[in-house]
Amino acid sequence: MSDTYLMGIDFGTSGVRVGIFDAAGTPKVFKSEEFETSFPRGGWAEQDPAVWWESFAKAATAAVAESGLAPEQIVGVSTDATSATVVVVGEDGTPLRPAIMWMDVRAADQAARVAASGDEALKYCGHGDVSAEWGLPKALWLKEQEPDTWQRARYVVDCNDWITHRLTGEWASSVNILAAKYFHDRDAGGHARTLLEKLDFTEFLDKVPERVLNLGDVVGELRSDVAREIGLAPGTPVAMGAIDAYSGALGLGVVEPGTMALITGSSHVMIGQSAEPVHGTGFWGSYTDAMIPGAYTVEAGQASTGSVVRWFKARFASEEALRGAREGRDTYDILTEEAQTLPIGSDGLVWLDYFQGNRSPHTDPLVRGALWGLGLGHSAAHLFRSLLESICYGSESIFAAMREQGYDPSNLVITGGPTKNRMWMQMHADVSNAPVQLTKVPDGPSLGSAILASVGAGVHPDVTAAAKAMVQVVETIEPDPEAHEKYAFFQAQYEATYPALKDLMHTMTKKMENNS
Repeated sequence: MSDTYLMGIDFGTSGVRVGIFDAAGTPKVFKSEEFETSFPRGGWAEQDPAVWWESFAKAATAAVAESGLAPEQIVGVSTDATSATVVVVGEDGTPLRPAIMWMDVRAADQAARVAASGDEALKYCGHGDVSAEWGLPKALWLKEQEPDTWQRARYVVDCNDWITHRLTGEWASSVNILAAKYFHDRDAGGHARTLLEKLDFTEFLDKVPERVLNLGDVVGELRSDVAREIGLAPGTPVAMGAIDAYSGALGLGVVEPGTMALITGSSHVMIGQSAEPVHGTGFWGSYTDAMIPGAYTVEAGQASTGSVVRWFKARFASEEALRGAREGRDTYDILTEEAQTLPIGSDGLVWLDYFQGNRSPHTDPLVRGALWGLGLGHSAAHLFRSLLESICYGSESIFAAMREQGYDPSNLVITGGPTKNRMWMQMHADVSNAPVQLTKVPDGPSLGSAILASVGAGVHPDVTAAAKAMVQVVETIEPDPEAHEKYAFFQAQYEATYPALKDLMHTMTKKMENNS
């Protein structure tokens, strides 16, 4: 299989990334193209699917050309994309309006009505609040607010399902997307019919493709015109893909219970597998067959992590930035070097990292960031260290909510930019008392899509086997038991901060919203 390659395509919020990998998961080439998001109103976010395709074609063509491979050597293709990014298409598959992006929250009223239904399908969100980001509230919004578009629509699908149609000419839905964003549950018969009935929205079922495929199933063959455009062989199998974060989890090899993917960036996303269904407040899922047939997937996330660290660097580390410029060093490296000299707990500082609300475990959009314990002896390094510590406390609070329901993420596999900061990774290990593993290929989503492509092409027999063959752990950071004991006190202070400030923050946030 040394001459066998796979194409993994990752559609993110800001662009598309195309990777070509061999059958052992070693990357040969990456190519990326960026695209823009428009924000027509407050809380709205849209993109043009035509730009997605143009960007993909340019990146894929460049990747194939630079690889130097013959078209027939690239034997499989799969994709991942942002989730609950809703595309409305007519009879010919052409989008009727811009795509409603995952971050768009225009469907807040519809989400509240979904939550108020009390339906059993709400187990997927712990019978708590339903996010306005999810796909079903957005589809309901389209029916109610754009009835003409709704009537003209042949299909209302997620971004990734539209992309696979554009590649193959075939319509199918990914069980991964349906389960995680549309309340689909194979254990209960599939689509959440009783929920749709309570919402007077059963016509939704007429707007989604009937075929529901597992990850790695073949959607169809690459269309001849597309193959010619990007330089691949016509008839190349296109495998059903996943939500980008779930593809990232596959790219970390998270296919069996006990291991938790921690996908870092502007936010933290946690994804893990369970052998049995597990539901509860503080996390999402577990979703039936969402990644591995016969298994259940749990998910949670922190809305603001890397984004808050970047905010701090940009606004409060000017001295460190000047020093970095003089010494030819990165500002983060200087902050980290200084923070490493400080004790656990940062001399009594605690942040609340809810700068854009809380996604898990509280699902509270009205809470905001906070910092307490300040004294005149604290420095920028103290603030930086305590911010990293508090993000780790936030992760641990989610893991604790999972443990309460019998699910124990005992091993963390991490990808993303923050993995470059060894101190931060050691904090995660120490705070949660769990080993942290780093993998050879940091680009988890593209590799995850290549893993699915390998299954569709028959290179590997199933997703679990493919992940084991194509993901290599290169380092394990073990937790320090003594450090874990010290962190436990500060973890408790972090946990106590939210209930202490919740009402104050809600009042302030509502006041600011009313003033805008």
